[in-house]
Amino acid sequence: MIEKIDIAQKADAITEYWRPETVATLNGQDVKLARFKGEFVWHHHQNEDELFLGVKGHFRVEFRDHVVHIHPGELIVVPRGIEHRTVAEEEAVAILFEPAGVRNTGNVFHPTLTAPGR
Repeated sequence: MIEKIDIAQKADAITEYWRPETVATLNGQDVKLARFKGEFVWHHHQNEDELFLGVKGHFRVEFRDHVVHIHPGELIVVPRGIEHRTVAEEEAVAILFEPAGVRNTGNVFHPTLTAPGR
């Protein structure tokens, strides 16, 4: 049976920052929800583009030469190979679209930020 997904309910169930939870899949892509707070690690994804859609709060995506601020209802696509990091001064929630199996820290392994199993 095909059922709808309550984004707010799923986001409320996420207890750890920087640990994306897959809430749906389509065409080889994971649709993930993530809570952000603080600074993520600088990284890039060699073969995958990454989409961030703001759901709650404000966060920014930092690049080495500029910064993009994302509010609810706004999105950004980070092209493959572009180094970036996500920063949220206060708690924020985002939807991420990326190919299934992508490590959240891309080319970097971080002892506390890399999601388990990646």
